[in-house]
Amino acid sequence: MAKEKTLFTCTECGGTSPRWLGKCPSCNAWNTLIESVAEAGPGKNRYSGAQFAGLAQAQAVMPLAAIEATDIARTPSGIDELDRVLGGGIVEGGVVLIGGDPGIGKSTLLLQALDALQRAGLPTLYVTGEESGAQVALRSRRLGLDHSQVNVLAEIQLEKILATIESMQPAVAVIDSIQTVYSDQLTSAPGSVAQVRECAAHLTRCAKASGVAIVLVGHVTKEGALAGPRVLEHMVDTVLYFEGDTHSQFRLVRAIKNRFGAVNEIGVFAMTEKGLKGVSNPSAIFLSQHSEPVPGSCVMVTLEGTRPLLVEIQALVDSGGPSPRRLSVGLDKDRLAMLLAVLHRHVGVACMDQDVFVNAVGGVRISEPAADLAVMLAITSSLRGKALPQGFIAFGEVGLAGEVRPAPRGQERLREAAKLGFSVAVVPKANAPKKPIEGLTIHAVERVEEAMNVVRGMG
Repeated sequence: MAKEKTLFTCTECGGTSPRWLGKCPSCNAWNTLIESVAEAGPGKNRYSGAQFAGLAQAQAVMPLAAIEATDIARTPSGIDELDRVLGGGIVEGGVVLIGGDPGIGKSTLLLQALDALQRAGLPTLYVTGEESGAQVALRSRRLGLDHSQVNVLAEIQLEKILATIESMQPAVAVIDSIQTVYSDQLTSAPGSVAQVRECAAHLTRCAKASGVAIVLVGHVTKEGALAGPRVLEHMVDTVLYFEGDTHSQFRLVRAIKNRFGAVNEIGVFAMTEKGLKGVSNPSAIFLSQHSEPVPGSCVMVTLEGTRPLLVEIQALVDSGGPSPRRLSVGLDKDRLAMLLAVLHRHVGVACMDQDVFVNAVGGVRISEPAADLAVMLAITSSLRGKALPQGFIAFGEVGLAGEVRPAPRGQERLREAAKLGFSVAVVPKANAPKKPIEGLTIHAVERVEEAMNVVRGMG
């Protein structure tokens, strides 16, 4: 009996190699090649059939100015926080990929959204490959979705799923999950690189050709990346990540890619007995409730997409040993080391013999440099043992020369802080508003030394 021919497929880019290599020859990623059985297909490419004809009719070449540009119609899902992340709602023919840890609430959120769409009069389809219909019905009862008319299909074969979508013509279809679906055209097991890539390509093409909005549920690896080939993220229109600690009741949905809206938008949900509920004022989550101001705490205004959020930065400076530690949660570690160097050089505050711990409250990740000033003020507050005044906020990027650079959309940040009752702000001079904001005293600074002197003068 002839030995089956094997190929090694990269999990990142989908490239193949006839033998195992430490580094993928296509994308140069290390240790990503996985052995799989080579597919014995017909002589011609399987994509050359009629079902893979061009989505649009052949047209003559036209200049952009001659092509009519129309706004994309959006259908609200019935969940405001989900609509915010999607860019206003579900787009006809759009493909959404949502990934997250097991048990974080992906299926719960999508079942709630489908039920809201169904009650609004839109036909929906929920395809489950991980649960039976009875399990989905049990979940809907638990969520309080009584008499739900959402159509459920328990199937993992791609061809049957496509036939059902074609015959029913739903407005929205959910595939839970893409790692369980397999195609008869391939012999590999469900969840393999070839199967995931093939099934996602077929479903994407079906969505574009029929106008059905398809939502794909994807599992994530231990490192937090979506399992399967990275090409999966390139094929779809929108990529959402479901984040949050399973021990906390709050969940974050973050948009990583969106062809129909802004990226880095976040939606905040609270897990309750009746499912996921949107949080309209998420700033309260990221602020600790102190009865009185404590040392080492500074509040900043960060931007997540188009939404300003107030986040508390906590710092703890303690006497260290021969090798002091630098630890940050929710902030870049390298950025922390740079800020400590600026603090020493330009302000004269030395922390080289101290352990420095910095934390962003609420499990949020702050990637923008506008948190620099708040981090430095929190560190000096902890080192001095003096708390910042009540109702104090700060934001601004700090350069290596000690200058304080402006943050984008500073006016919106200040208005959000004033709305939530904050009274004192230290901001870059370029972000100082031309008109005073009611209830907010603003100190505009150009250098770190000025910011430190302003704070010392307050307390």
